[in-house]
Amino acid sequence: MVSVGILIVGIGGNNGVTLLAGQIANRHNLSWETSAEKMSANWYGCLTQIPPRGIHGGVGFKGRYNLASANECVVGGWDIRSTKLGQALYNCRVLEYDLVRQVREEMDGVEIMEGVWDPSFIGESQHETATHVVKGEDNASTRARVERIRRDIRCWKEKHNVDGHITVIWSASVERPSEAEYKDADSLLNAIYDDDNKDDISPSMLYAAASALEGCSFVNGGSQNTLSPAMSALFDQSYRKPNVQTDCALQKFAPYSSGKAFCLGTDYKAGQTKFKTAAVEYLRALGLTPRVIASSNHLGNNDMLNLTTEKTLNAKMRVKSDIFGPWQEEKLDHKVTVMYTPMIGDEKRDYVEYTSLGFLGSPHTMVTYTRCMDSILCVPLMVDAAIWCDFFVNNNVSHKDAARATAYLFKVPEGAAAGSDPGFFYQMRQLEEVLEKTCCSRDNEDAADLINLGVSKGIISEEQAAKLRDLATK
Repeated sequence: MVSVGILIVGIGGNNGVTLLAGQIANRHNLSWETSAEKMSANWYGCLTQIPPRGIHGGVGFKGRYNLASANECVVGGWDIRSTKLGQALYNCRVLEYDLVRQVREEMDGVEIMEGVWDPSFIGESQHETATHVVKGEDNASTRARVERIRRDIRCWKEKHNVDGHITVIWSASVERPSEAEYKDADSLLNAIYDDDNKDDISPSMLYAAASALEGCSFVNGGSQNTLSPAMSALFDQSYRKPNVQTDCALQKFAPYSSGKAFCLGTDYKAGQTKFKTAAVEYLRALGLTPRVIASSNHLGNNDMLNLTTEKTLNAKMRVKSDIFGPWQEEKLDHKVTVMYTPMIGDEKRDYVEYTSLGFLGSPHTMVTYTRCMDSILCVPLMVDAAIWCDFFVNNNVSHKDAARATAYLFKVPEGAAAGSDPGFFYQMRQLEEVLEKTCCSRDNEDAADLINLGVSKGIISEEQAAKLRDLATK
């Protein structure tokens, strides 16, 4: 069975250890006690891993398409902290202790690769514990850092016999916005290659570039501006051709992969924001005019601690406040407040009030309140992103269609999905459309192969084959 690779930048964080624990629990079919009932391992929330249910189907995609099993995924990654992953899972208090104790030993044995980092890009609260970082010659320049990440990917792939597509997921602390801008992929690579370069290139940009050069997809689960036209161009197969001209910057990084890979993001749309887009979509469908959306959320995990620094908070607020942009609701007053409350830990609490204008301008107000572990909401999106990347690569789906299909995963779809309708249900229809298009394309390819076989065996003539091909394309 083909194994899909998931490499997580920030694997020691709450999302990384929760994903790994869930994968181990499902692979070993574990069960554990909770305060309410005995629970068995499952992939709830992962649309690629649960089957359709109900009279009309819907909900899940397992069984409808040839999707990889998350149970067979190989999970690894980098972190700037050396804390063993089982210990990190225990520390974060996301999962029930009876489950933690069953997976802890296996998780402690998972290797954590040293992380590439730049202290200027993350909050000061993260600096003291950043002891597991790339040093020496591998940290001497942006080129050296990229080559170190590339080497890590290749060694990890070989060590774990990963024979499927690999997706690198940024799940580390949110970075401040990078000020580096490039007009095209060549400019980006030339800047990375230049050992004297002083451009404001972030670690997430280096991980993304290294992923492209190794033929891996990259998913920006953070709020920072990693994705750009230049970065998207680097992932385009028409750029990473096997035999590029000698003056192409790619030559400096040879050998490189010319395989299909995707660059997706930005910032997982997991909890409050996902419901916001569904709720406002509902209000608009009623014909109401949304005027005020006032929301607040508070939690006490490390991601929120990092956001206590203004430079990183600005990156988060950029995506949180821009989620309704494509709807062009000019008079919509959208306010967002985030608060760090250590006692709450990973269990996010959010409160949103929606006020709209109805018939004859009469106000309509509704309120939502949600409590859930933040990582329990994010991890399924990480899993689905990797499984979709593998599926779309194997079925030769275009970068644009892959980005459109996965737009539902992100607060602000960027890159090839920029400008997508923010409505959650609209985005799910986009996913269905791309999947149907993919299956039709595969059916046509199968029909063409069968027709060609018929001609080669003398069963049908070339004239008959031409007529059949014409039918197959209608």
